[in-house]
Amino acid sequence: MSLFDPLLHNPTGFIIAIGLFSLLVGSFLNVVISRLPIMMQRQWRSECEQYLDPDKEPPTEKIFNLSRPRSHCPSCEQPIRAIENIPLLSYLFLKGRCRHCGTHISWQYPAIELLTTLLSMAIAAHFGASWLTLTGLLFTWCLIALSVIDLQQTLLPDSITQPMLWLGLLLSLSSSSAISTETALLGAIAGYLALWSVYWLFKLLTGKEGMGHGDFKLLAMLGAWLGWQALPGIIMLSSLLGATVGILLILFKKQDRNVPIPFGPYLAFAGWLSLIWGEQINRYYLNFG
Repeated sequence: MSLFDPLLHNPTGFIIAIGLFSLLVGSFLNVVISRLPIMMQRQWRSECEQYLDPDKEPPTEKIFNLSRPRSHCPSCEQPIRAIENIPLLSYLFLKGRCRHCGTHISWQYPAIELLTTLLSMAIAAHFGASWLTLTGLLFTWCLIALSVIDLQQTLLPDSITQPMLWLGLLLSLSSSSAISTETALLGAIAGYLALWSVYWLFKLLTGKEGMGHGDFKLLAMLGAWLGWQALPGIIMLSSLLGATVGILLILFKKQDRNVPIPFGPYLAFAGWLSLIWGEQINRYYLNFG
């Protein structure tokens, strides 16, 4: 008997196990969210400096990636010990403050860990002990990272969207895939072209850029994973959510109408809903249309 057999035949135990593991994933996603944009900016700066002065020796910088340097307090720079880095529990035990200097720790860290856990458990409950749960979890975790990075930096990293797009296409080759390769390929193409067309139409009419190129790639990724049939529902739902939030920000927070609102989180949320309730969303969209 396999070590995992009791979990595979116990739905509740399986969901709880996925939830506990997802706490660790949520902790890692916090690292990705905070460090990946800095890594991208450093790379862009290095490439620009190299282009402007090819003969200049690049400056020596300390190693900075997803694993180095060790996690530390941004205020006092004291390394965070493993006992201080237990998802959710450490934040509660330390009362949201650094043990060394007392600086407040952002609520983002436990919030991301909790969100990752809840969404992962929802995936496990919906798909059960199957390979669909494995792929659904990866899909969910990447959407969380993309959404928060876009909210904070208005960036949708290619290093996440492009590999996920190709993975979606490769998964469609599997005999147990829910969608065909043709459907996935058409979804990727249609997803990119749909927002690309809106972008250029808006720019020709107003002279302004209505969205970033990362949004095209994200919708292409969603099309590759969910198929072209899911795109109308995703576009409709994300547009409705984006418009609603934008109006609320203008009315209640007096946000300037010219301040861009990241569209990636709304696409990601609509895509995640479509992963679970895609057929119902499409049926409602067709009936509504």
